[in-house]
Amino acid sequence: MSVNIKMPKLGMTMKEGKISKWYKNEGDSVEKGEDLFEIETEKITNSVECSANGILFQIVFPAGTTVPVGTILAIVAEAGEQPERIEGIQVGEVVEVEADPSKKSEAASKPAEKTRVLATPAARRLAKELSVELAMVQGTGSGGRIKEFDVLKFYEEGPPAPRITPLAMEIAKQEGLDIFKIKGTGEGGKITKEDVERTLAAEKGVPEEAPSEVTVIPMKGIRKVIADNMHASLQNTAQLSTFTEVDVTEMVRFRNLVREEYKKEEVKISYNDIIIMATAYALKRHPSMNSTLVGDEIILHNAVHMGIAVALKEGLIVPKLRYADKKSLLQIAKEARELAGKARKGVLGIDEVTDGTFTITNVGMFGMDGFTPIINPPETGILGVGRVVEKPAVVNGEVVIRQMMTLSLTFDHRVVDGAPAMTFLKDLARYLQEPMLMLP
Repeated sequence: MSVNIKMPKLGMTMKEGKISKWYKNEGDSVEKGEDLFEIETEKITNSVECSANGILFQIVFPAGTTVPVGTILAIVAEAGEQPERIEGIQVGEVVEVEADPSKKSEAASKPAEKTRVLATPAARRLAKELSVELAMVQGTGSGGRIKEFDVLKFYEEGPPAPRITPLAMEIAKQEGLDIFKIKGTGEGGKITKEDVERTLAAEKGVPEEAPSEVTVIPMKGIRKVIADNMHASLQNTAQLSTFTEVDVTEMVRFRNLVREEYKKEEVKISYNDIIIMATAYALKRHPSMNSTLVGDEIILHNAVHMGIAVALKEGLIVPKLRYADKKSLLQIAKEARELAGKARKGVLGIDEVTDGTFTITNVGMFGMDGFTPIINPPETGILGVGRVVEKPAVVNGEVVIRQMMTLSLTFDHRVVDGAPAMTFLKDLARYLQEPMLMLP
């Protein structure tokens, strides 16, 4: 009996996923438990195992396709079985997948496999009769499948115009280049600006290493995911930011005290560790800030799963420190360093970047005082932390030098009003001014 393989749901808020690669081709034998395909979501990739033994009868959508959760992606059939093939998006029961945290988020690279051309039986027969190479035909069917019409059109009209970026096309037009004579080196053979410049340089006798006047960086991968998430966050939430300057002189003393206490430990307590502990402490007393908005429901979370923004060369990623409200300061320090290390190595599991309840992003190491962070949906709030800097302040009627820090809170006004959000920030500031208040 055949089995439908569906796009799994990885995390509470996942609505769609992108197939980044297939590990098998149609007609290959597959075994239950082996990696079948890889999906890209929440800034990382995750391998999905096959749920049945048999033959990979059909791949409905090729790599690079984005489809809703629950969409049937493939059919695994028994040997000799011929189930009805699927065309287009068909959504079955949503599959919840518990990600294996021991697996690396970036799958190990494997040798490239020859991909079978997707075509209907009628298209294959016609291509054989007309001596048309199917690999050169552009399919118009679901998932790029080649139909009989596509073969006939190719035979009568010749090969379609090559895929080319808008900038490359404009340069080619201005220079009078025949784009059919340009070899594309972009994704899927697409002609890029560099390909046009290389062809132009060859015609003019200019060495290929001639420097380009501009550099074009494709908006893809993590950068594309971040761009889409940030734009969606601003478009779909009612964001408001509020600021406060905090005298953290006592927090600095507290940090120095605990560092001395734990000087034999490999991990050194940082300001950020204390801020995480104080924020978790404040969130327990202000549950409306430790919430997520999913559909038409506001979910108040009993546990604090703290997102900690980590800046990478490829972009920003936010691993989650789970149950931060139940951990000691030393535990927070150790686990936060571990998560940051895994983020930099690219080995975070899907469960380590999803289902957070609040986020902290610290720009103090960049010498910044304050900023307006953007909410990480579906969370209700995000805390921005600036640097600790010496400033003159009035204490007991006298001007003295104190350690000051700026906090900025961005919150979703649909979920929480200004007064409770600002009260939360005020209480958090109080815990940082007097860290001893957090002691039992």
